Amino acid sequence: MTDGSVAIFSRIERLKTSVKRFFGPWGVFFKGFLKHPVMVGSIIPSSRWTVEKMLRPVKWDECRLFVEYGPGVGTFCQPVLDRMRKDATLLVIDTNPDFIEFLRQHFCDSRFVAVHGSAADVNAIIREFGFEHADYILSGLPFSTLPGELGPRIASETARAIRPGGAFLVYQFRARARDFMTPHFKRIDAGFEAAGELRLQRQRWNDRHQIGVAAALADAVERALYLALPCIDRCQRIGG
Repeated sequence: MTDGSVAIFSRIERLKTSVKRFFGPWGVFFKGFLKHPVMVGSIIPSSRWTVEKMLRPVKWDECRLFVEYGPGVGTFCQPVLDRMRKDATLLVIDTNPDFIEFLRQHFCDSRFVAVHGSAADVNAIIREFGFEHADYILSGLPFSTLPGELGPRIASETARAIRPGGAFLVYQFRARARDFMTPHFKRIDAGFEAAGELRLQRQRWNDRHQIGVAAALADAVERALYLALPCIDRCQRIGG
């Protein structure tokens, strides 16, 4: 390799590093979507309103094992860790090795475990880490685009994995997941974040933080993206 080629290669590598640093988790997430589009529910991470809505039903004092399918770049991970007991475990499962590598580098909490694997194998995975059941399982998997019989299999395995009284928390762009969940869960609560309540929450947040114009614009875009997410379900396991 000539000196000129070395210099060009070096500049390219520096450019790639700068781009990666600039886009941060969003770049990792978008890269994951491009590599595995049918396994990633969106080209962007979830908004903070989605996070708040999904975690609201959780009884954190009763939660020893919280599982997440398809954590992506960890949008839910820190909020879950912030709410969990000190002796609880957050176990995330993803088929994308780029996401798992990113999460293992980013989260140093001893309660955090990232597994490269399939949600369809959730029971084997949680047993591997010494648990019989999960208290809550969270999923943003795109059930409407999962290949073959993977969706029904994940639904069945999830119902087996959750303890009685626990819940499967599902968010996605389409309601297809309900078709898979109905045979396995006696109670499914479907919900939306009312537009009026959402506006009030946003106004209160803005008042507290006195955000600037640029942040307000980003906030508005994020709110619009959240409103485009209609399907939020809580599937509760009632029986033994």
